[in-house]
Amino acid sequence: MGYSLRSLPELLSFLDGQAEPRIVMDADYRIVAANRAYVEEFARDNPVQGRYCYEVSHHFDVPCDQAGESCPLRLSQESGQVHRVLHLHHTSRGEEHVDVETTPLRDEHGKVIYFVETMRVVKQASSRPAAEGLVGRSGAFNRMLSQVTRVAPTCASVLLLGETGTGKELLAQMVHEAGPCPGGPFVTVDCSGLTESLFESELFGYEKGAFTGAAHRKIGLIEAAHGGTLFLDEVGDIPPPMQVKLLRLLENGTFRRVGGIETLRSQFRLVCATHRDLQSMVEQELFRSDLFHRISTFPIHVPSLAERDDDIPLLANSFLKRVAGERRLRLSPAALAALKRRHYTGNIRELRNLIERATILVDGDEIEAGHFDAPALRNRQVEVAQSPNDASAFVVERPIPLAELERRYVAWVAERLPGDRGAQAAALELGKRTYYRKLKAAVTG
Repeated sequence: MGYSLRSLPELLSFLDGQAEPRIVMDADYRIVAANRAYVEEFARDNPVQGRYCYEVSHHFDVPCDQAGESCPLRLSQESGQVHRVLHLHHTSRGEEHVDVETTPLRDEHGKVIYFVETMRVVKQASSRPAAEGLVGRSGAFNRMLSQVTRVAPTCASVLLLGETGTGKELLAQMVHEAGPCPGGPFVTVDCSGLTESLFESELFGYEKGAFTGAAHRKIGLIEAAHGGTLFLDEVGDIPPPMQVKLLRLLENGTFRRVGGIETLRSQFRLVCATHRDLQSMVEQELFRSDLFHRISTFPIHVPSLAERDDDIPLLANSFLKRVAGERRLRLSPAALAALKRRHYTGNIRELRNLIERATILVDGDEIEAGHFDAPALRNRQVEVAQSPNDASAFVVERPIPLAELERRYVAWVAERLPGDRGAQAAALELGKRTYYRKLKAAVTG
């Protein structure tokens, strides 16, 4: 739709009736007009007409593209097309993640004369310490969030790829909440701890009398997810025989309960997650190629904590808000520096464990670096390491595969901290679910 200068009042009247915040800008980044929703959201106390968009949104003295940001207006100027970017904008509540879409407007001769920017605040993420939800502001986090905000409103299948403890389930919940059916159920299936028979009965349900102990009909998780989102966590751990049945379900939306003959249907949004390299598994014929392509319509890389280390202070203060309760605790500069220097094998989950442990150990109001230590684990590890037998536990005469070394180490920890799976997981700085999976591999491998 093209607008000439004479039709600008008509355009502004139209924009004022829109629920989403919108502004009209000229090619020099100057705001020509803003609708009521924009003023309420971004400039409640200050007039915006005649000011520069980057001044209002970013508090910059220069355009975004000159300050290291991707500028949608500049991109639209260069291409003449619509462009979207994710930015951190100042709002009436503080700095927030905002999905910005810029649309060029042309006159009757096809010349671009104005640009309309539409702003959509991302409610599920915070750039400030928050008591719940996703938190981050680093470049890696924002790139990931930008991908999520693009795919969430669609019905496309999403595959979340990232290390253990990076927050993939929270992202799956965001995809659900920002998707077409946020009021529907969000059903999680942990694929890592299920045998083939249990996987089938959990997913598809079963009829009364289908097997010994089936005293009544059970609704499966696929049926429970109808009208909502099905989240398959650690999808790379699905047993090969079950991959065929899952593929059939995804292809035609039909299934049968175990022991049943009735064909049932379930419609749901599919989100999968894994820490495994599925493409490599496909090449090794450990994961079906057709299933991989079916679930990976929109793959998203979930960054490790090492890739977004600028977010560590923000995450640490967020976790402190979540676990400190009524106590007014703070992290000392030395504590924050120690957290920044640390190598996190367990990613965000490990960082949260450190903060929670510190809130238990601290007596005053300020957490120091020493409060992140776990004395019982440290003393136990020193005691074990002093044993002559332990010194030879990892002496090898030739290089061995890393996976084999990991299996030996997990088995070694399990042997020396017997009976306490929680202590074993903590010693390795792993989540319990991840540790159980690695322990099973160590025992069976």
